Amino acid sequence: MAMTLELPKSELAQTSGQFSTFHVADLFFGVDVLRVQEVLRFQQMTCVPKAPGVVEGLINLRGQIVTAIDMRRRLGLPERAGGQTPMNMVVRTDGGAVSLLVDEIGDVLDVEAATWERPPENLDPTARDLILGVYKLKGQLLLVLDAERTVDLTVGVSA
Repeated sequence: MAMTLELPKSELAQTSGQFSTFHVADLFFGVDVLRVQEVLRFQQMTCVPKAPGVVEGLINLRGQIVTAIDMRRRLGLPERAGGQTPMNMVVRTDGGAVSLLVDEIGDVLDVEAATWERPPENLDPTARDLILGVYKLKGQLLLVLDAERTVDLTVGVSA
């Protein structure tokens, strides 16, 4: 008889070894590579009246309508400098595909479970709500983004 072991949400990041990475301001994030649908240059947006402030708009992705969330706003960070266009990291969530607008796309990284830790206590509470944990890398921390909580606009959004 086979048994299924279910890990608590806080331990999920420890089991996956590959993350698609991106930068937002001076923060370095990773999303489980299996959640990433695709990465795109900035796409034309359709404005959504009365949408929460973190929603930049909607994009048409080959006939699929996808909500675009500005990660700077989602994290309570200052707006991008004039002329800097974001990139789209389209992630699959339980509610469908969502585009995260980020400053810069990184690489796919393999990380070792031994370098995983809980989110630091001194992390801004807005960001902390969206982080599963961190991996200690050479010279930086990889913040593992909880895609489901990030797209859930009832979590930590004041806008």
